[in-house]
Amino acid sequence: MDSIDFTSHSQYAETHEVTNVSSDLADCNFYAADTALGEAVRREGAGWAEADLDAFGARIGTADYLMLGALANQYIPELDTHDRFGRRIDLVRFHPAYHSLMTTSIAEGIHCSPWVAPGPGAHVARAAKFYLHTQVEAGHGCPISMTFSAVPCLRQQADLATLWEPRMAQRVYDGANRPAAQKQGVTIGMAMTEKQGGSDVRANTTRAIRLGIEASSEAYELVGHKFFVSAPMCDGFLTLAQTAAGLTCFLLPRWRPDGSKNPMQIQRLKKKMGNVSNASCETELRGALAWRVGDEGDGVRTIIEMVAMTRFDCMIGSSAGMRMALSQVIHHCRRRSAFGALLIDQPLMKNVLADLALESEAALALSMRMARAMDRRTDAKEDALVRLVTAVGKYWICKRAPQHAAEAMECIGGSGVMEDSPMPRLFRESPVNAIWEGSGNVQCLDVLRAMRKSPRSVSAFFDELLLAKGGHASLDRHVRALQDELADAVDPADPADPADLEYRARNLVDRMAVALQAALLVRNAPGFVADAFCRSRLDSLGHHQFGALPVGVDCQAMIRRAWPD
Repeated sequence: MDSIDFTSHSQYAETHEVTNVSSDLADCNFYAADTALGEAVRREGAGWAEADLDAFGARIGTADYLMLGALANQYIPELDTHDRFGRRIDLVRFHPAYHSLMTTSIAEGIHCSPWVAPGPGAHVARAAKFYLHTQVEAGHGCPISMTFSAVPCLRQQADLATLWEPRMAQRVYDGANRPAAQKQGVTIGMAMTEKQGGSDVRANTTRAIRLGIEASSEAYELVGHKFFVSAPMCDGFLTLAQTAAGLTCFLLPRWRPDGSKNPMQIQRLKKKMGNVSNASCETELRGALAWRVGDEGDGVRTIIEMVAMTRFDCMIGSSAGMRMALSQVIHHCRRRSAFGALLIDQPLMKNVLADLALESEAALALSMRMARAMDRRTDAKEDALVRLVTAVGKYWICKRAPQHAAEAMECIGGSGVMEDSPMPRLFRESPVNAIWEGSGNVQCLDVLRAMRKSPRSVSAFFDELLLAKGGHASLDRHVRALQDELADAVDPADPADPADLEYRARNLVDRMAVALQAALLVRNAPGFVADAFCRSRLDSLGHHQFGALPVGVDCQAMIRRAWPD
């Protein structure tokens, strides 16, 4: 045994070299690398925010910061209903990474900036920052979005706005489980959905009992069950409950003013496929104190502004998911070779990558145009556009995100399916926004209602499309067909059959969405982007698979634009 040389064959222990693989996408500036985002920020009126956005893009693109997103999803929230002595606490515990992400979003004003400092480009700058930070981690954006969206709703009840809005406007995150009066900054959640009604909130059965005998009393106690409460560690929740006059909106604090715990009792946390860093729960309201927002029986109208804002954030969130998936896949394909060439240089892969880039840029263009409309809502036409196109965009962009994520994952291949890759998280997150804040059918039916209720919104929609008239023949044909169809749909003298119109609603809203995206790209994007989008989306609507761009489009230019050197 002593005469055997055990080192003579050690060369065989080296089974392979690590070659022809990609690397983590990190230590890059997410804002500087996004040409389309920079153009949209300047075009839509927020050029003044570029230095701030550039610094933010560099900060969140570091490897250490990106790891926060992974950790917040690896170590998911946990619920303690009681402390060890048996006292009810309803405490949701989060990983420190989640709190770090919340701290950043609130310090950057993503939860409040357009309300604190309104003006040209305020919503655009905030949307750009939300878009960038969502690429790091989407789940924590839920309480950020709801806090942002709650402001216009609360302003309908001046006394509540005076009490709560100053704390909502603070750029200080305090995740402690204590009364709002003891905190410098607070967040707001939402508790609308009940199991028997879902999107049909008028079927809610939670009851509101007025405290005191005065008809003007705004304090109530709520009794009932909420099947989805988003972000249960928020300090207050906008909710809906039935009074004698009908469905009514309320602000429900987590703690009572006297410092005692409000009986809003968490039954369990939801086991979600995606969005796992954000806690969602089922809750029993056992005489929980709440204050009325708006008039009794006017709950849907009161809360609709909050819903519109959260739907807008769903558009941004899905656009951000597309952008992150696109960045990951281009980064991979620039480093991975197959069959003798880099993936990014192979014709069919170029087609796929360019197509993914088109979808991402179109989603961003529509989202940022709506941000500008929100900055200009004092203009009747812009306000009408917000009311109609928010539902159009929320439906379409959120529907396209899962297919986009799946295609990007396929481009990366087997490595993209592995849980130590960011792609599974992006894929699981991709269907969420299509369901949150009203499913696809709800959005399409809301579009029909908006057009019937306000013909001005249809005029505003076509005015926006006609700004691109003559820019591309495919778009002109598409718009003419839409004009003919919508004229019949909203004609009060000869309205279309409602059942038939509802049956065709998805097809109609699909065409409205791509028309508006095409018009924005024709007006604002390079010609090679606009031409590829119009030829692939308008000439073959409903038959387009990613990677089926027509011959003659400039795929190389679109890829270079999406992720420049």
